[in-house]
Amino acid sequence: MLPVTTNLLFEQCYGKYAIAAVNVFNMEQVHALFAAAQQAAAPVIVQITPAARNYAQPDMLMAMVKEAAEIYPDVVYAIHLDHGNEEHAFSAMESGFTSVMIDASHDPYEKNVVRTRAVVQKAHEKGISVEAELGVLSGVEDDLSIEESKAKYTDPEQAREFVELTRCDSLAIAVGTSHGAYKFSGGKGLQFDVLKKIQDSLPGFPLVLHGASIVNKEDVERINRHGGKLQQDAAGVTKEELSRAILSGVCKVNIATDLRLLWARVYREFFTKNPDLFDPVIPGKEYMKACMEMLTDRFALLGASGKALTFKEKSV
Repeated sequence: MLPVTTNLLFEQCYGKYAIAAVNVFNMEQVHALFAAAQQAAAPVIVQITPAARNYAQPDMLMAMVKEAAEIYPDVVYAIHLDHGNEEHAFSAMESGFTSVMIDASHDPYEKNVVRTRAVVQKAHEKGISVEAELGVLSGVEDDLSIEESKAKYTDPEQAREFVELTRCDSLAIAVGTSHGAYKFSGGKGLQFDVLKKIQDSLPGFPLVLHGASIVNKEDVERINRHGGKLQQDAAGVTKEELSRAILSGVCKVNIATDLRLLWARVYREFFTKNPDLFDPVIPGKEYMKACMEMLTDRFALLGASGKALTFKEKSV
């Protein structure tokens, strides 16, 4: 199946369920994502960062995604550029992406508007969806690093004006999450009062939750048990918070850290327990299996399981 736009996905899911946007860097993650999506009949967003494109090379990574779509033909998916600038976005538009993000959230508001509007104009000419960001998340992901003191929540009234001025198709908001494994070390959690005000200001408009990994405590403990040194207070979004956020207009839930933690846990355990082995295929298979199980559970949590069938029926 050919990739669809995120606009099409959000039209169907708003207020009912959310789409998992899963960051992929390698073949194992691409396989696991498509296999899990086909098994669960869940629509998904294949999410690729500029760092991932640099790591695997853009053509190689896109070729893996396109081939996975052939291997798993029932999967309904969009291909989305995560945290891009103008150069990244324009390049992605020419290479098969159906959705791009322009992240100018660290700029002054007026500059964010100008930069976002320029990307929207070009993307819409090609029928491509655009995600923008307003407000600043703290944490670390790829080469993105923002001091906690600079994090700020999205202003609801400013969000409405921003969408009107830029005509973006979805908006990533800052409501308490952060990038990396230490999302809620301060214990505050998602700010649902802020989220509700944003939804009221933008009724029916798709909102995006970045930094939305759950951060499995058991994975952190098992990583540390086998030589890791992750902080014990690593914490993510709770399952209850994710379910509640969907009712407040969150249509897209970004997942990256959980796949990385799982990777570290599987490989650390495998080579600690099997010091005489060096074959990458065996732990690679274990990782794909564990990844599939985790993603299948996440699709169910977000209410997306079985929803791909709706898109299939509409295309007939």
